[in-house]
Amino acid sequence: MTHAVLGIDIAKLTFDACLIRPDGSLRHRTRFANSPAGFTELAAWLKKHHVTTTHACLEATSTYADALARDLLERAHRVSVVNPARIHDFGKSRLTRTKTDKADAELIARFCLTQTPPAWTPPLPEITELQGLIRHLETLEAARQQHANQLATATTQIVRDSLTALIRHLEGQVVEVEAAITEHSARHPDLRADVALLVSIPGIGERTAARLLAEIIHLKSYASARQVAAYAGVSPQQRESGTSVRGKTQLSKTGNARVRRAVYLPAVVAKRYNPLIKALCERLAERGKPPMVQIGAAMRKLLHLAYGVLKSRKPFDPNYGRPQQQPHAA
Repeated sequence: MTHAVLGIDIAKLTFDACLIRPDGSLRHRTRFANSPAGFTELAAWLKKHHVTTTHACLEATSTYADALARDLLERAHRVSVVNPARIHDFGKSRLTRTKTDKADAELIARFCLTQTPPAWTPPLPEITELQGLIRHLETLEAARQQHANQLATATTQIVRDSLTALIRHLEGQVVEVEAAITEHSARHPDLRADVALLVSIPGIGERTAARLLAEIIHLKSYASARQVAAYAGVSPQQRESGTSVRGKTQLSKTGNARVRRAVYLPAVVAKRYNPLIKALCERLAERGKPPMVQIGAAMRKLLHLAYGVLKSRKPFDPNYGRPQQQPHAA
């Protein structure tokens, strides 16, 4: 081992660290503050153990890790931000039974040491702002739906009036944030160009385009469309073993749930109006596949098409890749 590895188990207010030094020895430290003061304290702790650069690994837990990941990058450390499901599966493979913050930090460090996850690249500021707007919009819409459900069962007039006022206020906020998202995309040429490419795909509108760009950060940098589908958790998962296990093929759902929600309704629309996806679903129907399997395939195909237009920088073309018929000689 020639380099140090740092595993970080992060929470909203604090984080724990486990350092594996080049000689293989471990050092633990708990309860750093998840704040600039805590980041400085971590740097001093690493220096105390004669570590100047390290490969640090954190779980992608909400936005709690973003500030620390950026700070580590600025201090010239290599940083990986990984899907928590990968850490969980790694722990199961090691038959890990202890579940404490200290043990989790060590597990993350050992994952980093043995798996060498790819380096994390921070999103551009305009993508970070877009993600914030999109997630705020989702919060507003969820609150509006919650109050609408309460209004449907309210029996007291004062409660109905209060809920109605709240719903109206939230509806106004939704309109404002939707306008802010549109204006934000229009203000940044690269975002505007990406949105235009995505909405050329039948089934994807401006809101879905913005959500994809916000959630699948660096979508164009993925090596393949399959990687994008795997990140979203829409890759098929088979359950077969020997002659006795023949489970149904289903979506893996090991990935970004926000992306799956973002493409579900567009996939329903694309199943009817996108010629490529419509043909795909018709073939699946002919093979006896149920509607939800068809929708899953449509979701996956939509992400493949989104990756394709962004990678090629060409709008959607239903005939792309098909051999051109040569005119008959007279």
